[in-house]
Amino acid sequence: MAEAKEVRVPDIGDFDAVDIIEVLVAEGDTVEAEQSLITLESDKATMEVPAPFAGTVKQLKVKVGDKVAEGDLILLAEPAEGTGGGQEAPAAEPAPEQAAAEPAAPAEKPAAKGPAPAASGPAPADADCDVVVLGAGPGGYTAAFRAADLGLKTILVERYPSLGGVCLNVGCIPSKALLHAGKVIDEAEFFADNGIRFGKPKIDLKKLGSWKDSVVGKLTGGLKGLAKQRKVEVVHGRAGFVDDHHLKVAGDDGERTISFRNCIIAAGSRPAAPPGFDLDHPRIMDSTDALKLEEVPKRLLVVGGGIIGLEMASVYHALGSEITVVEMLDRVMAGADPDIVKPFRKIIDKRYANVFLNSKVTKMEPGAKSVTVHFEGEKTPEKDTFDRVLVSVGRRPNTDLINIEATGVELDDSRCIRADEHMRTSVAHIYAIGDIIGQPMLAHKAVHEGKVAAECAAGEKSAFDARVIPSVAYTDPEVAWVGVTQEHAKAEGRKVEIGNFPWAANGRSLSLGRDEGITKLIFDADTEQVIGAGIVGPNAGDLIAEVGLAIEMGADMHDIGLTIHPHPTLSETVGMAAEAAAGTLTDLYIPKKKKA
Repeated sequence: MAEAKEVRVPDIGDFDAVDIIEVLVAEGDTVEAEQSLITLESDKATMEVPAPFAGTVKQLKVKVGDKVAEGDLILLAEPAEGTGGGQEAPAAEPAPEQAAAEPAAPAEKPAAKGPAPAASGPAPADADCDVVVLGAGPGGYTAAFRAADLGLKTILVERYPSLGGVCLNVGCIPSKALLHAGKVIDEAEFFADNGIRFGKPKIDLKKLGSWKDSVVGKLTGGLKGLAKQRKVEVVHGRAGFVDDHHLKVAGDDGERTISFRNCIIAAGSRPAAPPGFDLDHPRIMDSTDALKLEEVPKRLLVVGGGIIGLEMASVYHALGSEITVVEMLDRVMAGADPDIVKPFRKIIDKRYANVFLNSKVTKMEPGAKSVTVHFEGEKTPEKDTFDRVLVSVGRRPNTDLINIEATGVELDDSRCIRADEHMRTSVAHIYAIGDIIGQPMLAHKAVHEGKVAAECAAGEKSAFDARVIPSVAYTDPEVAWVGVTQEHAKAEGRKVEIGNFPWAANGRSLSLGRDEGITKLIFDADTEQVIGAGIVGPNAGDLIAEVGLAIEMGADMHDIGLTIHPHPTLSETVGMAAEAAAGTLTDLYIPKKKKA
């Protein structure tokens, strides 16, 4: 029996403390010469250390998370018969698909927010791709395109016939198209009292649906062209993991197994429903069903007072439905400050038949033409009948649809995938982004996470480090918020200064006939830096972006107030809210507060 030989870290260039992110072998494994033993990660590249000879691993001396340098002992191995086992190992080089332009000394890594990467088997030598992206929503296609731009051979797997995922096909984009249609109807009705009168609108659902589909088609068609330009292979079908390096995809053309070196999971989420709610019944809809525009129900019940439910309520009200909303909490849009939601509430209280708070649906009895609904809560009837019911109480991650159990990827208590700031899961070469890793489930968050995941898979040093993520309800009026709310600041005992500007004093909003809006900025009382904002009114979702940038840049109330905003615009309300906090506002009389 041959004597066990030491295998040490070879010359790895100008590196003196590199992290081990994967241990690719176990004690007792038989390895071939040049087979990868461990994977190292510097600040610029990922490197694999190969076996200097064929043999059997007898004792491992390292684990994931250890830092090593040239000459450190990795393992003891017994050389195979006929091999000396004494040749020097070649220098480890960055993997071709993950090489960086210039190696540099590793920087201190930030503390991981997710799981420590676990050991997994080596990638197939003849893998089909460098990276496979599971899901082609905004996060997924962004990850795939970024990976391709970085030189990785990329495969993009999508269950829908067209790219874009839920957002483009049955979510954000079609809903916003219909919300615009509703806005046209509402504005026409508004101007009846201001000298312009139209007849009652005639709704052609088939034509409206075709226009909505054409908007979706232009965007998804554009994505198809971008994938082709980047030479990203697109595979359509439902996918599930076979193991840590293989996916099986079932499509119209049969099954295909894809082997990969890296994977980015962007499989998204789907509408959730409480127990006993039969979403398969044609009279009970989720948000996807609601976008089909099969009919305009005379009476519609919306279960859930969150963003999605209220957006669809806006659409169907404009089309002619009588709306009732039921919400378990004591207010709608619970993520925003109450004073920002208040103008919206005043409008829907006039438009909708009922808005029931602190209430819930206890039972639904769907029939052929209606649904009988039983309630429990403040001011609710014992039961009522509606033509249709829209259930919008949240979303659940699609981790149960991709056979995640076949991998070593860890889930949290909400069945979301655990991922760190590099979007890496508990399996070092598998990344996860978007809805499937948890709240907030927003497309714009997923896009930025997708870029980080692709860059890390390519060996670049990248991390998701957003200070704030804006939220927008595209209702009428729009409600948007970003950063710290006034409620949260109070709960944390944080001292803040508030700058409010009512849109009733803004020329542009008055010319639009919409004076209900408010712009509120929240500043740290000590530094005067902006830390949050809430805006309600037309185009609030566009206006909130300026405040998001201001927070990221560390701007204070003077930076925003001294920035010249064009006149007359709604954007002036942001500058004037900052002036209100700074005590320099002239468009309103606000007595200056005395310093304590």
